[in-house]
Amino acid sequence: MAKRQKPESQASRHLITKMNPRSPISEQYRTIRTNLQFASVDGELKTMLVTSAGPAEGKSSTVANLALVFAQQEKKVLLVDADLRKPTVHYTFRIDNRIGLSSVLVGDMVLAEATTKSEESTLDILPSGPIPPNPSELLGSKAMQKLIHEASEYYDIVIFDTPPVLAVTDAQILANEVDGTLLVVRSKKTDKELAIKAKELLEPAKSKLLGAVLNDKEHSKGDYYYYSH
Repeated sequence: MAKRQKPESQASRHLITKMNPRSPISEQYRTIRTNLQFASVDGELKTMLVTSAGPAEGKSSTVANLALVFAQQEKKVLLVDADLRKPTVHYTFRIDNRIGLSSVLVGDMVLAEATTKSEESTLDILPSGPIPPNPSELLGSKAMQKLIHEASEYYDIVIFDTPPVLAVTDAQILANEVDGTLLVVRSKKTDKELAIKAKELLEPAKSKLLGAVLNDKEHSKGDYYYYSH
């Protein structure tokens, strides 16, 4: 699965699937959505996380637009910013980040109180909330397991944006609690050996490694779709 995309600094602020839903890039996000549904044919995909090998590989723009195309399918979607170190979802959707995931995990409020409605009627956002001193411990806590269970009972699909897998252990921890994991890599930027290392770190997790999204793949005129495993 692959798509042509702007650098992360621009693309993470640009919800192409909302602003230009008929563009080739938006169609490729829908292709990724379809591929994910086929990848989980043997079991329902209710919860998934999106991560990358390293920073600036298009992870956050991918997860935001992916959440939108699922919502455009009239599914009830919750997008969770589980990057409790360098969160970006609140910037992308221009929402308040004073409360969010960390607020729920420490018991300050319940899930329903911390979520924010997006302009897409079936898409809710749970921003990161205040950055805690112990992100890995919170993501591996029983409170996180409870949140995932509660969210999956109410929403059709819950998508987590997590930090790069080679930087910290957060994505590996959360991969043990969700149904599937999607790895984002960038053409001509992500080192092949680092991508392989990221894959190897994710494979032992309880969740299924669903595949990879390849960003910035050069294509010939008239070609829009690229697939990778």
